[in-house]
Amino acid sequence: MPYAITQTCCNDATCVKVCPVNCIHPTPDEPDFGTTDMLYIDPATCIDCGACADACPVDAIFPVERLTKQLRPYAEVNAAYYADQAPAQQDPTPNFHRWGPPVFHRDIPSDFAPLDVAVVGTGPAGMYAVEDLLLHTNSRVTLIDRLPVAGGLVRYGVAPDHPSTKKIGEAFSRFHTHPRLRLRLGVEVGKDVTADELATKHDAVIYAVGASSARSLGIPGEDLPGSVAATDVVAWYNGHPDAGAVDLSAERVVVVGSGNVALDVARILTADPKSLARTTISPAALAQLRSSKVREVVLLARRGPDAAAYTAPELLALTQQDDVDLVVDAHDPQIAEEIETAGAKAALLQGLPREAVDWSAPPQHGKRRIVLRFNSAPQEILGDTQVRALRVTGDVEIAAGRVIRAVGYRGTELPGLPFDAGTGTIPHEGGRVRPGTYVVGWIKRGPSGGIGANRTCAQETVGSLLEDAVAGRLAK
Repeated sequence: MPYAITQTCCNDATCVKVCPVNCIHPTPDEPDFGTTDMLYIDPATCIDCGACADACPVDAIFPVERLTKQLRPYAEVNAAYYADQAPAQQDPTPNFHRWGPPVFHRDIPSDFAPLDVAVVGTGPAGMYAVEDLLLHTNSRVTLIDRLPVAGGLVRYGVAPDHPSTKKIGEAFSRFHTHPRLRLRLGVEVGKDVTADELATKHDAVIYAVGASSARSLGIPGEDLPGSVAATDVVAWYNGHPDAGAVDLSAERVVVVGSGNVALDVARILTADPKSLARTTISPAALAQLRSSKVREVVLLARRGPDAAAYTAPELLALTQQDDVDLVVDAHDPQIAEEIETAGAKAALLQGLPREAVDWSAPPQHGKRRIVLRFNSAPQEILGDTQVRALRVTGDVEIAAGRVIRAVGYRGTELPGLPFDAGTGTIPHEGGRVRPGTYVVGWIKRGPSGGIGANRTCAQETVGSLLEDAVAGRLAK
C-alpha cells in the first residue's frame, strides 16, 4: 500500500530528499512549491519503502492502510493532486516523475576561512539558517533569542493540540549542542546588545525575528475592552512569558479572520478541556478554559468559502471533530452555491448543516459550536465601555461579548536597522540588508508561508551571505 501525507505536513521537503522514486511533489525546484497547502505522495508511483515517514520531522506520513478515521480522507487528498495534473505531463511508465540534473547553487573555495555568524531568533527561519551554516560551511554560530526558552514560532505559535507539528522543534534543538554553536537566551537586541555591537563582534548577523505584532482592523471600536488581538490569545494558550490572561466570560466570541490562526483560536476556545490536558497548553490557560462560559465562536470571513485564507488540511481537521458542532451561516444564497460548485476547499463544507442564525439572541446551550459566516466584513465594534456587538456587512449586528482580531501578523522595527512601516519588514535584496547584515523569515518576506517555507528562504539568505564573504565584502 502507498503512503499518504496528512494534515500536519510542514512543507519543508525533507521527505522529498529521501524518496527513491521522486514521487513526492511539489519539490523545491517546482513552480508551485510553497503555494500548495501541503506536499503530496503519488499513490501510483510510491513503492511503500517508508523512507519519507522515517524522515518526516512532524510525523505527518503514514501508510494508507493505517490511517485513522480522522486522517482517512488524506488518501484521496494525495491522489487528487496527481489526478488534477495535465495528461501531457504524465508518462505511461509507472515512474513518470523524472529526476532533473543536479544543480549546485554555491561555489565556496576549499580554503574558505571560518566565519563568525550571529543568528538572532530561534524559530524555524533562524534554525534553518543555522542548519545551513553548520552543515554546509565551517562557520561558528552564536544563536541569540530574547526569550528564556528557544523555539520561537514552534514553541509559542503552534497550537498546543498540534503536537506533531511541534515535534519539528526536536529536529531544530539538536543543533543547540553543536560544537560550533553557542546559545545565548534572554538576550534582546536593542536592550541588552545593540545591532552595531553585534555587527562589530561578528563577520555577519542574520536577523530571524519574525512578525510578532498584530495587524489592525482599522474600524471604529477596535480599542474597546473585549477586543483582543489573536496574537495575544495565541501567546496566552501557549504560555508565552509576555502573555496575560484572556477573559472567557462571554458566551459568544467573534473571531475576525479566516486563516489558520483563526481556526486554531476557535478550536481551542471550543475544545473539551479534558482533551487539552494532554497537550502542551499553558496550565493557566487550561484552568481558565475549565471555567469558560464560551458556547459559540463565530468565524467571520470577508470573502466566500473557497477564497478563505485557511488551508484545506486545517479546515478538513475542523470538520472531523466530534465534540463540537460546525455550522455554516446561510445568510447569503451565494454561499450555498459556492459550496456545491466551487473548488476543493469549499467542497469540504458539503454536508455541514446550514442555518439562518438569529444574531440578536444568545447562543443555545448544549454542545459548543463554531459558526462559519462568509461574505461579511467587519464595519464597527459596538459598545460603550465594553464590546457588546460587531456590526458587519449589510448592517447586521452580531451580539458578542468578545471580538478576537485574527487578520494577520506584522513585523516590528528593530533599533539600528532599516524598516518599511508599510510592509512591516526590513528592506533587503535576496535577504541582504547590507553586506554583513541579513534577514530571513517573516521579517524578510512578510507573514506568509508555513514552517517549511523558511527552509528555501534561509537558503537564499545564507547564499547571499556566502557570496559576500567569498567576494570579500564582509568587514567587522
